[in-house]
Amino acid sequence: MRQIRIISEGNIVVETVPKPVAGQGEVLLDIKYVGFCGSDLNTFLGRNLMAKEAVVPGHEISAVIKETGVGVPNFLKPGMAVTVNPYTNCGYCAACHSGHGNACEFNETLGVQRDGAMRDYIVTDWHKVIPAPGISLRNCALIEPLSVGFHAVSRAGVTDSDTVLIFGCGMIGVGAIVRASLRGATVIAVDLDDEKLTIARRLGATFTINSKTEDLHSTLQNITGGIGPEVVIEAVGSVSTYRTAIDEAAFSGRVVFIGYSKNDVTFQTGLFVKKELNMYGSRNATTLDFEAVIRYLQKDNCPKDDLISACVKPEKAQEAMQKWAQEPGKVFRILVDFNNQ
Repeated sequence: MRQIRIISEGNIVVETVPKPVAGQGEVLLDIKYVGFCGSDLNTFLGRNLMAKEAVVPGHEISAVIKETGVGVPNFLKPGMAVTVNPYTNCGYCAACHSGHGNACEFNETLGVQRDGAMRDYIVTDWHKVIPAPGISLRNCALIEPLSVGFHAVSRAGVTDSDTVLIFGCGMIGVGAIVRASLRGATVIAVDLDDEKLTIARRLGATFTINSKTEDLHSTLQNITGGIGPEVVIEAVGSVSTYRTAIDEAAFSGRVVFIGYSKNDVTFQTGLFVKKELNMYGSRNATTLDFEAVIRYLQKDNCPKDDLISACVKPEKAQEAMQKWAQEPGKVFRILVDFNNQ
């Protein structure tokens, strides 16, 4: 079978390797589509310090169950369209003990700390397989990235009385926009790209701000009547957006950080106390978040075509990543198509 591997900075190869076999409690999945995400781009560029050496990327998965091993429950049947929860959890650390396995201290994500799904077949524990009925195989690959934004909204406890400011209209920010909108909040989306902001409006943003061409603070003050947003979600991972999230949050507001800043961030901590802010990290997603995304996609209200920037065969993965590296701000998702060998 075919397998994509990032062997070094800027270099992808397509290998031929043996097809795996499902063992006890495992499911053999016939991979259909896998998304390249921002962490994969960083791995390709040699910037992802969490990625193992010469990793097989891919944790945004669309698949069909091929075979089930002994001990797999009957509700998982061959032919079912599924996605996969790509995170591990040890079951014993403080996060796992408190029911937050998505934040496991020893998590290893497919395609990062361990080899991922960019191959024709993978074997995984049945507990990680999530049925996705009523969703096309192509769109199943959108479930995991959207779920990360959904989880951030849950962390903030967003309600219909909140105004929610979301920094970044990439795939993760898009998930937060959708989920906050579904909860009835007033959503303000901020980005540097007008095309992404147009899509943000279609996904539920009430207001959009291009912070490159508009004065962010004064615009927010006008929208919120001088109060500021009750919730701010940072989905960029830059020093400036981390700081601005604190600056713009309303007094007694909630701030959720999803993005990883590559550089240290310094704060004037007085605002933490003066505003009595609640600040949260948001990591990965839970099964409930996956299921919420599946329900959303089943309604077919999402402009999915706008979220898929390209769909390529494995042999074109190198070329696709090189193009993405040249214009990183113009891509939502690149899907790799493993159909029809």
